Amino acid sequence: MNHVNDHGERDKLQDVEMDIDQKKEENKEGGDDANMMQMNGDIQGNGATNQEDAEMEEDECRSEATFRYTVENISKLKETALSPPCMVRNLPWKIMCQPRPGSERHNQKTMGFFLQCNAESDSVSWSCNASATLKLIHQTNEAESHTKKIQHLFYSKENDWGYSNFIVWNELLDPNRGFVADDKIILEVHVKADAPHGVSWDSKKHTGFVGLKNQGATCYMNSLLQTLFFTNKLRKAVYLMPTESDDSDKSVPLALQRVFYELQFSDKPVGTKKLTKSFGWETLDTFMQHDVQELCRVLLENMESKMKATVVENTIPRLFEGKTLSYIRCKHIDYCSSKEEAFYDIQLNLKGKKNVYESFQDYIKVESLDGENKYDAGEHGLQEAEKGVSFLSFPPVLHLHLLRFMYDPMADAYVKINDRFEFPERLNLDKFLNPKEKKEKTPASYILHAVLVHSGDNHGGHYVVYIAPRGDSKVKTGQNWCKFDDDVVSRCTKQEAVDNNFGGHDEEVAVKHCTNAYMLVYIRESCLNDVLCEVTEADIPQTLIERLAEERRLEAQKRKERTEAHLYMTIQVVSNDNFYGHQGNDLFDPDRVNYRTFKVKKSCSISEFLDIIAENMKYPLQQMRVWPIQSRQNQTVRPTFLDLDTYGHKTVQETADSESPWTVWVETLSPESGLQELPVFDKDNVLIFVKLYDPKTASISFCGHMYVPISAKVSELMPDLCRRAGFPINTPLTLFEEVKPNMVELIDDVNLPLEKTLEELMDGDIIVFQRDDPEVHQYELPTAKDYFKDLYYRVEVIFCDKLNPSDPGFSLDLSMRMNYDQMANAVAQYLHTDPYLLQFFKPQSYREGPGNAIRCTFEGNLKDLLLYSKPKQPRKLYYQQLNIRINELENKKQFKCTWVNSKLKEEKELVLYPNKNGRVSDLLEEAKKQVTLSEDGSGKLRLLEVISYKIYSIQREETLLDLLSSQGSTKSYRIEEIPLDEVNLSSNETLIPVAHFQKEVFSTFGVPFLLKIKQNEPFSAVKERVQKKLDIPDKEFEKYKFAVVVMGRVEHISDEDQNIRVDLDIFKPHAIQGANMQARPWLGLDHVNKTPKRTRYNYLEKAIKIHN
Repeated sequence: MNHVNDHGERDKLQDVEMDIDQKKEENKEGGDDANMMQMNGDIQGNGATNQEDAEMEEDECRSEATFRYTVENISKLKETALSPPCMVRNLPWKIMCQPRPGSERHNQKTMGFFLQCNAESDSVSWSCNASATLKLIHQTNEAESHTKKIQHLFYSKENDWGYSNFIVWNELLDPNRGFVADDKIILEVHVKADAPHGVSWDSKKHTGFVGLKNQGATCYMNSLLQTLFFTNKLRKAVYLMPTESDDSDKSVPLALQRVFYELQFSDKPVGTKKLTKSFGWETLDTFMQHDVQELCRVLLENMESKMKATVVENTIPRLFEGKTLSYIRCKHIDYCSSKEEAFYDIQLNLKGKKNVYESFQDYIKVESLDGENKYDAGEHGLQEAEKGVSFLSFPPVLHLHLLRFMYDPMADAYVKINDRFEFPERLNLDKFLNPKEKKEKTPASYILHAVLVHSGDNHGGHYVVYIAPRGDSKVKTGQNWCKFDDDVVSRCTKQEAVDNNFGGHDEEVAVKHCTNAYMLVYIRESCLNDVLCEVTEADIPQTLIERLAEERRLEAQKRKERTEAHLYMTIQVVSNDNFYGHQGNDLFDPDRVNYRTFKVKKSCSISEFLDIIAENMKYPLQQMRVWPIQSRQNQTVRPTFLDLDTYGHKTVQETADSESPWTVWVETLSPESGLQELPVFDKDNVLIFVKLYDPKTASISFCGHMYVPISAKVSELMPDLCRRAGFPINTPLTLFEEVKPNMVELIDDVNLPLEKTLEELMDGDIIVFQRDDPEVHQYELPTAKDYFKDLYYRVEVIFCDKLNPSDPGFSLDLSMRMNYDQMANAVAQYLHTDPYLLQFFKPQSYREGPGNAIRCTFEGNLKDLLLYSKPKQPRKLYYQQLNIRINELENKKQFKCTWVNSKLKEEKELVLYPNKNGRVSDLLEEAKKQVTLSEDGSGKLRLLEVISYKIYSIQREETLLDLLSSQGSTKSYRIEEIPLDEVNLSSNETLIPVAHFQKEVFSTFGVPFLLKIKQNEPFSAVKERVQKKLDIPDKEFEKYKFAVVVMGRVEHISDEDQNIRVDLDIFKPHAIQGANMQARPWLGLDHVNKTPKRTRYNYLEKAIKIHN
């Protein structure tokens, strides 16, 4: 396995470094890369011939090799010696030998012997997992050679691995040891390597198949997908699912068709992002390890439902469905209850089992129901019986899920069982079929098709799958297996695929203890040819092939656009149509306008760009003119003249001054003008835009633009303005210049020329006009100047429901000069409620969410409330609807507590609103309005303070509410009705707190309660009252242990002490030395918590869901 934890990117290999640090102490102190030099020496191939050498060179992708290196003049060796490379898995492997001086641990000089991989590569993303045998050859009797083994993940930071102290130098050179002859030693390495990651490994070339890319932690899914892909009959059925009208993003069948098609025809690893997107998964889901068995069930169920009412309906059950018979058979009467059930997979218990056959035997084991566990046979009464399961039929494709993850109640967590568990290549299940049922047509004889392997523990790990793609055609030779490790596929032996994955402890370093089979796929021999039928392109609907081809074409086009994006710039075009309806400053809102967008080459000339626009807008060139939109220094954006004689030959990038996107206004000739081309625009003219203001509706209407001579008087424009507004020609008008936001100036003298009337006359200036009406002051915003001043203070505010964290809210345009009442009225009008039944909250300054409440007497304005809004973020306030008026609420205190009924069940959370200066008695009166009291109860309530599942105190009714603190995550308050027998206590009675705990007194849980006890009564009577109060059956109550707990000290009450008498003094509060407080003893019930918390690190915890 390349890594233990699949949660990080493989190319960073962070998860490997922990392994490396642990190994270093044992078998490496270092292998110097510095000052390395190649010494005289040569490769020897175990007496290899030249022909074998040639074959070695040709087969560089092989998985293992043995090579030798002769080091001459060993006694004079001073620096590192490296052998020539031997190619395995397309990577260069070298033997490294170096003299090592003595250290604190080894005070003698030693020889270091290492295996080096791909050391000369500059890449940092490659990795290769390998095991190797390092051997110092005995030159007279090879059987006495000195041998050590290694297993390591080689990558850029750890590209050599071995032993710094392989052998003591003196022993090496001792002639009697037989390692040196003629001052030469021979080093041999047998290396066996997995296919590498992060380097050029052509899976298609070496195996004929391709892998799947890992999205972060999707190796479990990749392994399952490969298994389903090589179930050829299923693949053929998936291709035939009708998906012509499916949504590309949400269709699971289409996404599966896409993955299968690419696995079949692609030459490169296939991505699965579209598949997980079709599942409805978020990005986070792909970085969470899940259970492959659970995904298998969920995915097959999803596919089966999508196949209904199609040509491939029932494909899933025909392939994967078997049947069992669950029965209970009475021993002494002729009565049997049975139920036939279908299964898609079989879960096998492997704890304490040697192999698959033993697990199947355990599966059908008969359980006796006798003694207290007799079977209720209805009218026959309780009967001794036998309970069991038998198999009625096995499917063509058999999925066996090995239960390697089991819940350990002692550890309160899931643990992985790494025990050895053997499974055969050929499996015969005939003996497990029910002999009384009708025999199946063919023997239940199966061939092993796939082995899904998990490496790691219950916190995470890595999945790979070994598959024999073509069934049993070469099973006997063991050459038919391939290993699918995410994006890398490689051929492997039967031993690697099967024998090495039985699990258990193995002295062989090549097999990790935590690596073992997790799921097995067997195919019935009689169905082998049908299940593994050939799937060709002819089996795929032409419509699907064309759709996937079109997808690939569009994706290629998008990739091309991304790679060429630097050559293009974006030009945004607006026209007069975009100006109509705009109610704000300038001519349009840049953030809201619907631009017509063009991607244009930066080298394109302005004249060429005009041709593009003319063709797109279907306008002749002579009837259109381009005006760049320019940002002025006074915070306005207006069109400016572009002289085509000067700029026509220049590029759009030069003209736009590298601004991207570049915004332009395209002026077009109005059809009503009767002209054939736009009038000439020269330096004696100015471009003016005009707007009409209507004070009745407080709205703006765009009235077009005009070319006006600079010397023209303003009064000369009035007849045209009246015509545009639909007024009589001589209608008196009031004119304003829109200079900038919150600056609209009245034009007093209309008899002056434009250049003297308008401030700094420029193209794009705006004149706003309105009818000169003496009654205008009756309106809220009588003039255009008033309108734009109000607009300046207007802001969009989003109001979100405080009680709904996912509420997107609604937006209102409000004035920042509004007071609290005006704002509340506006929101109430939108919500159709009373403004006094609303409470508002400021946003938090540091994160999303509501902050402090806003009092209804707030004297500031809306601007003050929005002071903490983040720049460029929507302005946001929060609200909640109330049941009482806000002015009443602000005089009350919100108090949250839990209501517990007489059966000690937490029924609901109470949110109460007693008066701020109220007492506990007021709180209890408020609670009575919201709870249902017992018919035979006292009708009186009490308030308890609960800390860590223990009752800390009973609050006195006269206590002020201000003195009660609810701070701390373990503290809470609860209200309950006082039982009748606890209302009036005599002098020899008291109430004691009782709490549940498991083993340790700090492991409290459940609902604590108060119990009345009496001086000198037998403890057995106390136990009876506890059992009655908790309503616990005798058998379960026998397991309860009782203890008195004082300041953390536990005094257990043994079974022999059941007749002891109650002493109330034991339960009196104990003074704590040095503290102004008392500790109150409590009665503890020690028993198992039936609802244990599962470990939050268990990766099996989150259920897999396919949402589409």
